Amino acid sequence: MALELTRRRTMLGLLSAALWSATGSAIAFARDAVALLPGKMALRRLTHRPPNYETPLEYFRSTLTPNEAFFVRYHHAVIPSGSAEDHRLEIGGSAVERSLSLSLPELRRDFAVAEVVAVCQCSGNRRGLFEPPVAGLQWGHGAMGNARWRGVRLADVLARAGLKNTALEIAFDAADAPPLDATPDFIKSLPIAKALHPDTLIAFEMNGAPLPEPNGFPVRLVVPGWTATYWIKHLNKITALESPEKNFWMSTAYRMPRSIFPLVSRFPSQESGERAPVTEIAVNSLITSMEADGALVAGRSELRGIAWDSGLGIDRVEVSFDQGLTWRRCELGENLGPYSFRPWRADWPALPPGQYEVWARAANRAGQVQVEKPIPNPSGYQHNAFHRVPVRVSA
Repeated sequence: MALELTRRRTMLGLLSAALWSATGSAIAFARDAVALLPGKMALRRLTHRPPNYETPLEYFRSTLTPNEAFFVRYHHAVIPSGSAEDHRLEIGGSAVERSLSLSLPELRRDFAVAEVVAVCQCSGNRRGLFEPPVAGLQWGHGAMGNARWRGVRLADVLARAGLKNTALEIAFDAADAPPLDATPDFIKSLPIAKALHPDTLIAFEMNGAPLPEPNGFPVRLVVPGWTATYWIKHLNKITALESPEKNFWMSTAYRMPRSIFPLVSRFPSQESGERAPVTEIAVNSLITSMEADGALVAGRSELRGIAWDSGLGIDRVEVSFDQGLTWRRCELGENLGPYSFRPWRADWPALPPGQYEVWARAANRAGQVQVEKPIPNPSGYQHNAFHRVPVRVSA
């Protein structure tokens, strides 16, 4: 088995290198292609190995994103294909009294079930919209989705293991693996306060159905309000730590300049100098009611969209037709919880015939407001500039 896994990793690594050589960059490969994954509708493909697929904008017209249209994001190309019956979740580490090994049936049977509606959003969502371009997968608006997640509270599982008061972080590993042994395993950690938050779940259902395989089957971590880098798929190992996790994905990757991204949700044990880990989802909004050509037609197209943030709560959404000189407040729709997409709508103003551009911006109850232009940063994280869509007004 170990020999076979090594052989598969080597082959996948060689394939990735060949694709890089042939296209000039991993991003260039099939970035505008539309492709099918098992159990999925046609999604926009950025890379095939590892699988990275984006949700088309039209699926955000409903508050909950359909499972079959939900985006797919992987760092590693060796994806597990085990059964729910065989899956084990191992809990251990120096900061627990006892180790546990739990099956999926035991998780369902032995712990209280909890549910939360929450946006899962890649830290690099909209990276492809930065000017000048930055390195990395060139996501548009669709590296995100909103779902009703069902599972058990991480805090309850840690309590069963006897979490010690010396615990500083909780680390998470998964069954997916890198193609080459030298590639660092994708391990992420959470500060103890976020790990013990009652909305942080070990989820086994998504929108009333078992997790799709590309979205973490059979169990995954759900960390409402924080970006998807912490939402570990195919979760199989939890480790309670008394010191900070130091692997590549925590100490080097997914970090941004702290001075230009003030955070409400901090991760003090992982902060160093001027660099801090990406944590909370930035307040954002999206216009979703465009015509097939991507434009709005005044009086014919609806003027609708969604807004979301880290769970502090959407306070208002506004639209402007005069490049931000004046703003019109929109009507907010159903509220499925603080971490969910919040739908909004607006009536069309009286506009003379011509070409316009509508801008949309959201603000949350903590006073955070979308920015006019994305904040430049080396990795293209937290793009939350106004959404701008062309408008045609006929005579």
